[in-house]
Amino acid sequence: MTDPTVSLDKRLNAYRPDRADESLRGLVQAERFVPGKPMRIADPMVDVRFEPRGDAPITTQFLYGDDVLVFDDDNGWCWIQNERDGYVGYVVDTSLDRRTGDPTHIVIAPRTFVYPGSDLKFPRTKALSMGSLVTITGGEERRGTLYAMLPSGEAIIAKHLVPIDEVAEDHVAVAETLLHTPYLWGGVSGFGIDCSGLVQLALLMTGQGVLRDSDMQAASIGEAIEPDPDYHNLRRGDFVFWKGHAAMMASHSTLLHASGHTMSVTLEPLRDAIERIAYLYGKPTAVRRLT
Repeated sequence: MTDPTVSLDKRLNAYRPDRADESLRGLVQAERFVPGKPMRIADPMVDVRFEPRGDAPITTQFLYGDDVLVFDDDNGWCWIQNERDGYVGYVVDTSLDRRTGDPTHIVIAPRTFVYPGSDLKFPRTKALSMGSLVTITGGEERRGTLYAMLPSGEAIIAKHLVPIDEVAEDHVAVAETLLHTPYLWGGVSGFGIDCSGLVQLALLMTGQGVLRDSDMQAASIGEAIEPDPDYHNLRRGDFVFWKGHAAMMASHSTLLHASGHTMSVTLEPLRDAIERIAYLYGKPTAVRRLT
């Protein structure tokens, strides 16, 4: 049989010569096909790599509460796929735990702390990013501050959460809360984020799941629009793509993006960005608008 694997993106399909996702049977060649074991990300965030090595480049990150499927567990590394965006990679096995209960709330603050109890004076136990999923069992108030309580007895500031089915209306407004966040290659969180990570996280908070990498987003978000020669027909919320870069419009003339130039999430005149980026990577390759 002809090997069809060349047509499947390994970033989104779990297959190797020795084993593959059971759902890919008949589509790829592998010695063994296995079902994914349901697990959940238990660390505040976990680095994902294409190879099971600590010195391998980071390709993306998964956030606390993300549900994943595990296809292999060997020598301290798990080969997994995120059910939220389909991304495949290797994470350290200590970052996973069994799924217990269904998440009820999502973090909406860029960053928040988890405390061992309902008192902000307690030493924090962890820090979570926007987009993290938690299960809330009740609430407590202390000195006028309302806390959301986790099954463990830990607490989060309640106003930093919303029910999981409550979404923001404007993805640009979400991204604006992340201004000045440090740029991090492969980052997807309020602690460090890259260009396509910012696009993905902002849209996630509006209830719109999109793919992870800039080339995937340039081919799939909304619909393509044709910019006029001076890009004057762009509007707030549109997405502008270069080869290897993703950004969104904060206004008809201002770009909002996680920039490797400033090493932060920043605002920049679109005209300036086009001139600066063209020197190395050419002009924008696509402009897309949500339908």
